[in-house]
Amino acid sequence: MIKHQDGIAYAPRGLSREESARYIGVGTTKFDELVASRRMPKPKRIDGRTVWDRVALDAAFTDLPDEGGNRIDQLLAQRRSA
Repeated sequence: MIKHQDGIAYAPRGLSREESARYIGVGTTKFDELVASRRMPKPKRIDGRTVWDRVALDAAFTDLPDEGGNRIDQLLAQRRSA
């Protein structure tokens, strides 16, 4: 979180490759594989910097398949598809 002059802490929207991998809980090699297979989003370019959109990472992470799942996950999935 970054604390700004207004005194409110904001999570950064743009994340580096390393930050993005850490954010979704994998190493950089696995993150690169996920991007290459389009399970994670491609980065954005800001001048010479490559960044991943945290919101897009959240959406892609949500779309990853669940392993086994549990009743709560099943109910949430049904609610999303309704």
